[in-house]
Amino acid sequence: MAAPGPGEAASRPLLPILLPKGTNSTLGEAISGPRLYSWLGQCHGFWHNLALITSSLLFTLYLAYQSRKSFSKLYHGRSYIMMAYYGCLWLVSLLNLAWCFLQAWECTPDKEMAWNVLSLFTTSGMLFLEVSLLAFLLQGNYASGLEALTRTFVISGILVGLDLLLKAIYMFGFGIPLFVDDTDHTHQMKWNLWSVHRLVLTAVYGFILFMYHSKWRERLPARPAFYNYTAIMFLMNVLAMFACGLTGNGGAGFGFWLYGATIVCYHAFYLPLLYVTFLADFFQEDDLHLENVYYSEMKDAGFFDADWE
Repeated sequence: MAAPGPGEAASRPLLPILLPKGTNSTLGEAISGPRLYSWLGQCHGFWHNLALITSSLLFTLYLAYQSRKSFSKLYHGRSYIMMAYYGCLWLVSLLNLAWCFLQAWECTPDKEMAWNVLSLFTTSGMLFLEVSLLAFLLQGNYASGLEALTRTFVISGILVGLDLLLKAIYMFGFGIPLFVDDTDHTHQMKWNLWSVHRLVLTAVYGFILFMYHSKWRERLPARPAFYNYTAIMFLMNVLAMFACGLTGNGGAGFGFWLYGATIVCYHAFYLPLLYVTFLADFFQEDDLHLENVYYSEMKDAGFFDADWE
């Protein structure tokens, strides 16, 4: 057979390489595996993202598991404060779950705007829960009923609305990516804003702790869980304020790491802490609640004193 000429060889199309279906599926799995790992490990690292996703997912699943009993308790209890708080908790939990799952957006240039918007609404929702609980604490033993709920939510809504507006001006007016953390481009205005934000929260929590150890202690709700919550949040905000100060003044190494650690702790554990502090007792079993009431009454009556015979 004569060999094909140069022009014929150039015009003849290359033979396609046929791969069996099993090979194609193996290649697809090989491609999807690295993509999944890249999605989990992108930006802040695998363990950082896994910790956020696992904690937020477990808490959301716990809320879903308890939802039937919780709805029944809310219906029979008819507490406006608990109904509103439970609804807000569900909404913010779903936002936080989406925020944790979409960590890769922070390091994707075409998703930077979407990440900032998602982070803005997620953090504003969590701040609303935080501020409303602070308003409830500062009202002390007078916080009950629909009037207290309205007053608490109005005050919290105004404060969080002003905070959201200020952050929106920073992001869309000045072009400062508040929620995109980059050690190579540290915006002084951004870290000044976060420092002031944490300073205000630290001052409020510090004031409540001061009230717990002063003559005004009787004006606060008589529950140790509220004191523990206040102490934890005070410490968290002190560390975050210190981290923001370091990062904004040139110490972007340790300060940036510490700030990231406080963000992980806040998004991973704040909502469960809020639930345990404010809602868990309301949703506990009636028998257990009555048992705790009887135990408290017997303890107040002196049945458990060491010298009782």
